[in-house]
Amino acid sequence: MLIIRPAKPDDLAAITDIYNEAILTTDATFDTEIKTIESQKEWFDSHDSRNPILVVESNEKVVGWASLSKWSDRCAYSDTAEISLYVKDGYRGQGVGRQLIERILRAGEEAGLHTIISRIVVGNDESIHLHKIFGFEHIGVMKEVGIKFGRLLDVVLMQKIYPDKS
Repeated sequence: MLIIRPAKPDDLAAITDIYNEAILTTDATFDTEIKTIESQKEWFDSHDSRNPILVVESNEKVVGWASLSKWSDRCAYSDTAEISLYVKDGYRGQGVGRQLIERILRAGEEAGLHTIISRIVVGNDESIHLHKIFGFEHIGVMKEVGIKFGRLLDVVLMQKIYPDKS
């Protein structure tokens, strides 16, 4: 059974391990050097109820996480966040990401955010498809903005705008 809940400081080691796995084995993140728990603490502490981090547990073990991070420190962007979603190898393709994205998007809407931005490396068709399922629209491609594993990479920009409730 999967349990999705807000992340706690005690989860930082598992969150960091999952992220480091992605750094070393995928182009889902453009980070290229592994992170320490200490270096991730600042990132963790920058999140709050408006920009949450959720984890998903399976058998009391954190196997994935999602976050909504500030898109920019400029005040006019205060209702915009960027989504991140990572699932541990061995748990992908089992609906973990789908449940996690659904919950983090609900948390963003409840927090009063207006729009969520996602940057996805071209070729990550599973992630693009998952975002489309949850109402994200393709808004552009940034050409050759990253280099990882010796390749120039393009990034798809996707956006979800929450419905106006007024």
